Amino acid sequence: MLDSAPVIHWTQTDEAPALATASLLPIVQAFCAAAGVRVEARDISLAHRILAAFALAPDHLAELAARCREPQAAIIKLPNISASVPQLMAAIAELRSQGFDLPPYPEQADSGEARALLARYQRVLGSAVNPVLREGNSDRRCPQSVKAAARRQPPKNAAWSADNRCRVFSMREGDWFASERSRTAPADDALSVRLHADDGEVIELKREIAVGAGDIVDAATLSVRALRACYEEALCEARAQGLLFSLHLKATMMKVSDPVLFGHAISVLFADCWQQHQAVLARAGARPELGLAEIEARLSALPEGEGAAALAALRARLAELPLAMVNSAQGISNLHAPNDVIVDASMPALIRDGGRMWNAQGALQEALAVIPDRCYSGVYQAVIDDCRQHGALDPRVIGSVANVGLMAQQAEEYGSHDKTFIAPKAGTVRVIGRDGSEWFAHRVEAGDLWRCCLTRAAAIADWVRLAVQRARASGQPAVFWLNAARAHERELIAAVQGELARLDTGGLELRILPPVEACREALAAIRAGRDVIAVTGNVLRDYLTDLFPILEIGTSAKMLSIVPLMAGGGLYETGAGGTAPKQVQQFLAEGYLRWDSLGEFLALQAALEDLGRRQRHAGARLLAAALDRANARYLDENKGPARALGGLDNRGSHAWLARFWAEELARQSEDAAFAARFRPLALALAARMSEIEQELIAAQGRAQDIGGYYHPDPVRLAAAMRPSATFNRLLASLV
Repeated sequence: MLDSAPVIHWTQTDEAPALATASLLPIVQAFCAAAGVRVEARDISLAHRILAAFALAPDHLAELAARCREPQAAIIKLPNISASVPQLMAAIAELRSQGFDLPPYPEQADSGEARALLARYQRVLGSAVNPVLREGNSDRRCPQSVKAAARRQPPKNAAWSADNRCRVFSMREGDWFASERSRTAPADDALSVRLHADDGEVIELKREIAVGAGDIVDAATLSVRALRACYEEALCEARAQGLLFSLHLKATMMKVSDPVLFGHAISVLFADCWQQHQAVLARAGARPELGLAEIEARLSALPEGEGAAALAALRARLAELPLAMVNSAQGISNLHAPNDVIVDASMPALIRDGGRMWNAQGALQEALAVIPDRCYSGVYQAVIDDCRQHGALDPRVIGSVANVGLMAQQAEEYGSHDKTFIAPKAGTVRVIGRDGSEWFAHRVEAGDLWRCCLTRAAAIADWVRLAVQRARASGQPAVFWLNAARAHERELIAAVQGELARLDTGGLELRILPPVEACREALAAIRAGRDVIAVTGNVLRDYLTDLFPILEIGTSAKMLSIVPLMAGGGLYETGAGGTAPKQVQQFLAEGYLRWDSLGEFLALQAALEDLGRRQRHAGARLLAAALDRANARYLDENKGPARALGGLDNRGSHAWLARFWAEELARQSEDAAFAARFRPLALALAARMSEIEQELIAAQGRAQDIGGYYHPDPVRLAAAMRPSATFNRLLASLV
């Protein structure tokens, strides 16, 4: 083994993944230290990001962002909260209650000081993490061991019938798709964005957007007038067809655009309430984009029952609307909180449940899936049509859809960045080059959304290269899902064709198809048991890397997600955290955590394997090979968390992984000294596993106090997540 110790950075994040880390990370650190590999934690949770924004904690996110640009980077990225405004306010309140000197979130930015404070907090909102860490493109696929396990114990996809009425409902005009303009920069330039208002005022929205030759620049606007008409029409159709009105957005990651879309849905569906009780709602600070739960809380907080009439009207309207529910028993609809229904997870769940969602009575009912923008809503419609015609996908026999996704250098960031605006006045938004030339112009009304997106030439070249590399390594056909009818993708098609002409593509099956057609072909292929690679832009990557895994293996959390960083290192993402909030609630109530850390196991194995290869580190290679075998045993012996209280939960699954890993290291023959080091632990774990299980199960069944939801106390958290004294003592013997 080499003397130099490679370093893996492990991100501490939020909710269920954070709880799991408190149990798993000590195991990982102990095993890796024995092989001369350091594993260092870096906190990028929502709470820590807030503290870092006010210099009350080190800025670990900035540190990791810099690390991503170094050739030796190895970062394991767990799911984090992409915060909505209600989540951000709740986290601030919790931190303040713990004694941190933080100012309240400024809901009314009516002064220079308030605007500066709001800007500081808004840097924490939404997708504050992923864009700065993803300095590479995405290689996401299902490991063979996971696929085999899903075929042996298939997840259940509900039956579909030919007369199922579920469908997707989108805007017919006035959306991003209709208005998009795109251009490939012929040379380096600096763009500015200005609103030329109808009253003569010129408002500078953005100064100095640096673009390089070959970068693709887009601009588009979304009409709120057309959006509101879409919602009204969708509600009428849902009522007429006996369908649930089911809104699917991403109002967390898309921190500028989608909260606006979410808020307009509430103000349209509750228009009479808003009109009749406008003054009281304003006094309560009850804005539609906060969601029904926060609106109700603010009305209830008004003094002397001042909000009672508005609250009663709101609840009466809610009772008669055909809304899809998040929690029927608690009366929580998918309009209660902007972070409760996220399109990339909620649409696969709807399809998995046979085109249905839960209604207010706690029964599944066919739904009208409202996805306002048309850019990719047709992909979901294609899957619905396919299921209606051919029935539900059968996980026992279907193939896989892997994904190579364009996301490096914030490619195609949409609604979550600093180039998206709410038009303050009616007028024309113009994008102007350094020489005064006009690149794009859009008419807007006050309140309309306008955005500019940028996709770097270097990111595109790396993406195409990665697609070719994966197609050659896998022997699978690769299809670029690109629509020549969309402005941005026309430019991207030209760039892809140029890059492909420069690469060796001999013997490979590479094609470019519109997303809907590509989706139909992918579905036909996997129904025939074949594997394919979808090569997509960033937004569609986000959607497909949940859609197909959820239908194939029941979850996207078990996918192998590697981001080969453009500087030479690696970012290893551990899957989806869509169920993380519910799992935390269960843990706090009864001391049982259902989170499955298989995604972390897979990411760690890939990180160690890459470190071993890049740095010629024998210890990392041994750890990786043994962990690969341990992961296979973990799946074969079904040691993931049980579904109900009284079985082994997340903590028990970690103990079993540790045992398998120690045994595989002890029996390997490549390094006898290394095997001897792990043999005592392997033998002890095997001998005392029953005792360890008893201690872990005994810790279940009672409420847990870990000192906070967003910012738990580390001592209490460690006590809750490491309750087996026997296991802890044996693990300590390895050091």
